Amino acid sequence: MTADASEQTRPVPELAYKVLDVFSDRAFAGNGLCVVGGILDDTATMQAIARAMNLSETVFVRKTGDWSYDARIFTPVDELPLAGHPSVGAAWSMGPGAWSQRTSGAVVTVEATATGAVMVQPDPIVTEVYPEDAARAMSIPVEHARKAFVADLAGTRHLVVPTDHPLDRVRFDNVAGAAAARAVRATGLAAMRRLDDTTIHVRLAVPTETASFEDPGTGSAAGPIGLLARRLWGMGPDLIVRQGAEIGRPSVMVVHAEEGNLRVGGAVHAFASGVLTF
Repeated sequence: MTADASEQTRPVPELAYKVLDVFSDRAFAGNGLCVVGGILDDTATMQAIARAMNLSETVFVRKTGDWSYDARIFTPVDELPLAGHPSVGAAWSMGPGAWSQRTSGAVVTVEATATGAVMVQPDPIVTEVYPEDAARAMSIPVEHARKAFVADLAGTRHLVVPTDHPLDRVRFDNVAGAAAARAVRATGLAAMRRLDDTTIHVRLAVPTETASFEDPGTGSAAGPIGLLARRLWGMGPDLIVRQGAEIGRPSVMVVHAEEGNLRVGGAVHAFASGVLTF
């Protein structure tokens, strides 16, 4: 058999995938997610698929029991130990029920229904830091940014600035934002603002030296932000976090902000499906 013939008869790997809009009940809103059914042995290939999909995250899932699965979560540039909208979307893709999800960062329960899912999050580690650099990186006047916090959710870290400054005026400076986030080993840089007794407005970007990617809906930040809202503003435990409208992808996250019972969820909409071949 010639080399060319061998190439022609070699089996082509096929992996089923779905593209979902998480934290939305309609298309073209929420946070896009690719769910790939089947975990590859090759991390480099998973990273390459996530880079090709070019969504905020791609999650690879493999069922391990009647109500359990393993997941690996990738951005286009690296792997995350735990994340919010990939966990919500992955469980929803598995079907209604209470699923145990295992990632490199944590084992969590995600309760899925026909229309959405709710993730039970571990309590975050929240540390207060100086706010000035983070505020300047988002064009927030320092007098409107008296505090800042690093919220660590099972290894996924966000730098969060509470403010009363209107968030439609936020402008992310990628160089300053990357420096502020890197100083505290954070992935995301966020501003949070109280809108009313039950609603929080959030904007969050993942800054690098060359660009700032604004995330439409960040579940790993929504839980810690809910706890911060209770601590800082005396809000109740049941909250709505709104994010993404400024970039045309409005997300609605439902949060139960209670230590020991922290929950983040929302609707999920199936956008597309297909098969990866390579």
